[in-house]
Amino acid sequence: MEGHLPKPGTTGAVRLFKSFRHAWDGLSYAWRTQQNLRIELALGAAALTLGVLLGLGPLQLAILVGTAALVLCAELFNTALEALADLASPGPHHLARIAKDAAAAGVLLCAGLSVVIGLLLLGPPLIAYLTH
Repeated sequence: MEGHLPKPGTTGAVRLFKSFRHAWDGLSYAWRTQQNLRIELALGAAALTLGVLLGLGPLQLAILVGTAALVLCAELFNTALEALADLASPGPHHLARIAKDAAAAGVLLCAGLSVVIGLLLLGPPLIAYLTH
């Protein structure tokens, strides 16, 4: 995209600021348009809050945060791939559908993994809390 090319003589700090701005624009777009991203963020925050309330240690909390971040990153990559597929093939095309479906499957796999990790980390202390 022409607007993303650095201008000659642009300093490193200006380019760095612009790159952060573009990343923020992408995140903002995904937040506005992708319901699943908002749901995944809420579930990740809920898991982290539950982990804190249950007294998980720093390593366990870091694993929860990392797992939630993995799901959010997968959702952002999926959003980017869907936009590219729509650009390359505005009408229905079997290869665009395969690309979109495979990207969605990646998000589903990451989300499933996060559920398993969440159950492994949160399950035992939650059961202990509920049974005492």
